[in-house]
Order: sequence, then C-alpha cells, then structure tokens
Amino acid sequence: MIVILRSDVPPDSPEYRQVLDFLAHKPNITTRVHQEVGQIQAVTEIYLIGDTASLDKAEIESLPGVDRVVRVSEEYRILGRHRDDRRPTGFDYNGVRFDQDNLNVFAGLCAVDTPDHVERMLKALRDRGQVCTRMGAYKPRTNPYAFQGHGKGCLPWVFELAGRYGMKVIAMEVTHDSHVDEIREALRRTGNPTGVMLQIGTRNTQNFELLRIVGRQREFPVLLKRGFGITLEESLNAAEYIASEGNRHIVFGLRGMKTNMGDPHRNFVDFAHVPAVKRLTRMPVCIDPSHSVGSREAAPDGLLDIFHVTAQGVIAGANMILVDFHPAPEKALVDGPQALRLEELPRFLEDVAIAREAYERRRAAALRRPD
Repeated sequence: MIVILRSDVPPDSPEYRQVLDFLAHKPNITTRVHQEVGQIQAVTEIYLIGDTASLDKAEIESLPGVDRVVRVSEEYRILGRHRDDRRPTGFDYNGVRFDQDNLNVFAGLCAVDTPDHVERMLKALRDRGQVCTRMGAYKPRTNPYAFQGHGKGCLPWVFELAGRYGMKVIAMEVTHDSHVDEIREALRRTGNPTGVMLQIGTRNTQNFELLRIVGRQREFPVLLKRGFGITLEESLNAAEYIASEGNRHIVFGLRGMKTNMGDPHRNFVDFAHVPAVKRLTRMPVCIDPSHSVGSREAAPDGLLDIFHVTAQGVIAGANMILVDFHPAPEKALVDGPQALRLEELPRFLEDVAIAREAYERRRAAALRRPD
C-alpha cells in the first residue's frame, strides 16, 4: 500500500506527523518514506510493508494531509502500475523530459576513443537539433584482453565537449560504484556542463550491490538494460532493486535476448515487449537496435536492418533510442561493424520521425474507437 500526501504537506508539518503516528500504531506494519521532487513541487509517498490487507483505505484517506491511497496489487511495488494509481510515468532531468509519452534519441559512440571523433559526433548531433547522446567511458567486455574503455581519464574532455555542443544528457555505462564518484567529480571539475544518465549494462542487471548503489544516489537517473539471458520479470525486479533504495528516475532498456533463435542478428529482438513493460510499470522504455542487430546488413528495400528494428520499437511506443554512430566505424575500438555513419544520421532521424508519427496515429485511432 502507498499513502500519497498532498504536495502542500511538508515533512515538518503537523499533518505529516499525524499520518506517521497513525501508521506507527498499526500492528505488523512498517513504513518507508520517499519524497519525489519535481520541477514545480515535491510529493511525499509513504510505502507500507506488512499486513496491509487489514488496513482500511478510506480511513487512511480521511486523515489530514493525505491525497490518496494506492493498494499495491502487482509484484513491482514501487515501479508497477496499480489500480487507481495516478502517479506520473516519468521525470525531468537537466531540462529533458523522460516519460511514457515522448521520445528521445541517444545517438553516439559505444566507446569513446579520440577527442576528434567525439567532437565530430557531437557537432553532427547539434546540427540536427539533438540534445542527448551516448558516450561509453567504461566498457565491460567478454574478452579480458579487449579494449575496456578510457575510463575516468576521458571524462573531463568528453563533458567539456558535450557542454560546448549543447548536449544536456549523456548515457554512460558504469560497472562499479567508483565510476559514479568519478563521473560526479569530473562534472564538478568541469563546471557541470552536461548531465549524465547512469547506464547499467546487460551483464550487470543482476549485480544487486551495484543496483543498490545507483539506487541510493538521487543525482543521476538510471538506464537499466534487460539481462540478456534472464526473463523479463527478473529484469523488471532488478529495476525494482534500484527504486527500492530511493531512486525512481529509471528508464528500462530492451537490447535483445541472447539466443541462436535470433540469427542472423546478434540477439533476438525483443521490442514487442515495449508495450508490455509500459503496461506493467511506470518506467519509460528504451530500445537498443544496435546491440540487437549487431551489423550493417540491409534488406532488399535498401533499408538497414537497424532502421527496420528501430522502427518496430518506435511504432510499438518506445520512449528512448540508444543507437551506435561513429565518424569512422572502421576505426572504432568497440562494435564498429554495427555503428551507423554520421552521413546516415539525417536519414535515421527522418525514419524515426516517420515511425513516431505512425505510432501517434495508431494511438489516436485507438482513443477514438472504444473496444
């Protein structure tokens, strides 16, 4: 059960104390308080754990300061969609909105290599009106001898270039709690020219200690990728690990499943789960066509498989696209064979806009025609 207080009830108010005192006297009930801070107002949510079935919903809603009470009926207590749950499905970060109704494109380098390549990438994005990108500084690899990323050494100049070209949010993978501290320090030293969305990669989806660590900090939102060899339910529970520690600013990423049934693609494309995740949870949903397809193969119609797969996710209602681009894919240190070229960026964005328009028309038609 979730008790949501009115936005005009601060933690030091008598109404706030009255609600907590009332709940404290209920047997077999513990409380966990979370404050959701938005651009305009802050809302306090009190999560009740224990024998909540015996609680009278109407009695709690009658208390001064209580806006409404939500009974939790799904496994994902914090992130799940529950009956009569009108809580928002997104968040704002550094001037960018992330929710289940809009779409953001994060095109960029899977792995940062040279300042020249980063600058050319960011300039191309700026020239096309984009304000988000992906830049990998830390790269977990299957092969221990493969390039592992430049790490904290590249962060200052990556952030400075991002600020120069108007990038508001960079998606950047972390594999250790020290990486979060290094990102925070590099942003501080460079004057916070941009924002960072911490990415938890598919190999770390069940690294529960890392999930708890990124959940305890509230400074950066989190992009959690689905685990490549586990069920959707297990991956959604991984997101719940993050949320249970306090950070509710989470985007859930679909990046394909590891199985030979996906051949000839690198992974089996799972973008049909876009609407499923949006139905089960309040998280915005990201698609990663580059790691799903893993190549630059084209269909007879002339469209690259990556374009087709992206369109499938967007038409299904995706809210974020994480896609590999590189100024010189043949020189890329990671995943060059799947990276799109800078000259393909305008066509890619146009194709995304076409697919998004198709989704909007489908949604409008559904609203016009009741079942």
